[in-house]
Amino acid sequence: MPDVVQTRHGATMLMCAPDGPKIADEQSAVDLIGTLWGQDVQWLVLPVQRLPQDFFVLRTRVAGAVVQKMQQYGYRVAVVGDISGHVEASTALRDFVYESNRGRQLWFVRDETELDARLHDAA
Repeated sequence: MPDVVQTRHGATMLMCAPDGPKIADEQSAVDLIGTLWGQDVQWLVLPVQRLPQDFFVLRTRVAGAVVQKMQQYGYRVAVVGDISGHVEASTALRDFVYESNRGRQLWFVRDETELDARLHDAA
């Protein structure tokens, strides 16, 4: 299944396929962004399957590097999937997810239904 550009609730987003290459560092984030050249995409929707385990261990700084690179290029990011095990194991991650979800640039959602509800509320 390829990555697909969709519009939901007035927001254009790249819905990344779960089986695509891992977004594991700044270069892989730039590679993904490069596929969007010339398209008016606002959101990058990343299934948890596309992220390495290190993304959820904040001391590795993988999450910060990947998200910062995407935001430098003007994209908002939604991580879609169950990360409850990671959150339960790390107070720092729990706090990061909580603060991120309060904003408008980075969201962690359980599924596309929750993403749609958040987009609807933000519109």
